[in-house]
Amino acid sequence: MRKAFMTIFSTAALLTLASVAFAADTAGAMGAIGTISWATAIGMGLAAAGCGLGQGLGLKAACEGTARNPEAGGKITVTLILGLAFIESLAIYALVVCLILLFAHPFAKIITG
Repeated sequence: MRKAFMTIFSTAALLTLASVAFAADTAGAMGAIGTISWATAIGMGLAAAGCGLGQGLGLKAACEGTARNPEAGGKITVTLILGLAFIESLAIYALVVCLILLFAHPFAKIITG
């Protein structure tokens, strides 16, 4: 039930945000740049929040696993560090995409004509 609710909620949120993005004022370059700036800020915020939640859940599971089986602490720690590195790389990829959108303006030329 929870998966269906999350699917419906995320679909509704994406449809709502897409209509706002398409209705944005694109009469001048400043309107497009302002929209891109807000999009990058929101995008990086969501990426950081998602990565933070993922890292927290991973750390929680590693602590519980070590508490239940202290002999496996070394293997759990290695796996935890590797998993945290992968999760953090997703945040770095999101940062790179946001910086490209913010400073390179790949869509500003298309929008302004």
